[in-house]
Amino acid sequence: MDRIPFGIRQLDTIIDGGAPPGNVVLLSGEAGAGSREFMYTSAIINGLANTDRELHDLYYGDVAAGASVTDEIHYVSFTADSDQLYREMDRTMDTEIVESGFDAVEFIDMAESYFHTSSVPRDWYAEETGHIRDMAGRHDREDLFAALGHYLNEHAPGNLIVLDSLSDLISAIGDDRDWSDIVYLVKGLQKAAHSWNGLILVHVNHETVTPEQHGQLVDAANGTMTFEWEQGGSERARTLVFKKFRGVLSRIEDENIIRFETEIGDAGFDISDVRKIR
Repeated sequence: MDRIPFGIRQLDTIIDGGAPPGNVVLLSGEAGAGSREFMYTSAIINGLANTDRELHDLYYGDVAAGASVTDEIHYVSFTADSDQLYREMDRTMDTEIVESGFDAVEFIDMAESYFHTSSVPRDWYAEETGHIRDMAGRHDREDLFAALGHYLNEHAPGNLIVLDSLSDLISAIGDDRDWSDIVYLVKGLQKAAHSWNGLILVHVNHETVTPEQHGQLVDAANGTMTFEWEQGGSERARTLVFKKFRGVLSRIEDENIIRFETEIGDAGFDISDVRKIR
């Protein structure tokens, strides 16, 4: 397996089929600029390849020579359950794609580990309402970082992993965690991903971090894709730029591409146009 498809047809075609295995890719975007839709599309279209090849061929086409869809797709969310994600994906993509592709995606809801030290009422994020006597044992529950590590150790090797979202972890930094833990997490993922030989997509809203912090995240990941709004006259356009990515950026540079214009259609996130150096 030389490449793992992102699941974005136009993009995968340009970059020889997808991303090289063993990489952590930071999806860094402004709110609404397409980074979240990229995550949804990547998970669902790759899932579709494992559930309905005919539908996958219709909306995506043939996987490039040397590229291969992973056997498993795992979508890790810190704040949303699978029902919430299904509704969001259904708003983004055609229903028949979501219905079929969703079945092939393993969703892990880490909300209980995420919220348990907060003041959020337990029945907002857990199926069963806790009793007062349960509250004393909250500090004994598994740490969120440890829970994430255990899950990835078991499921990340050879597979596509989507982490939604680093911004949630950043907002939860408290007395027992600081910014360096976030950077260490991404660097640790990069080191582990090399041996896991799969593909890890990590989302962050870069409006939630300082420029210096964003630079540290970019440095910690193998590749970074930035999703931004661009103003042109009275209209706004979604754009995508590869900030860094060894083995992928060189291909884009060979094509003299400086920026992708993107859109959200029936098949989710897609490339509408490319801007080249003239």
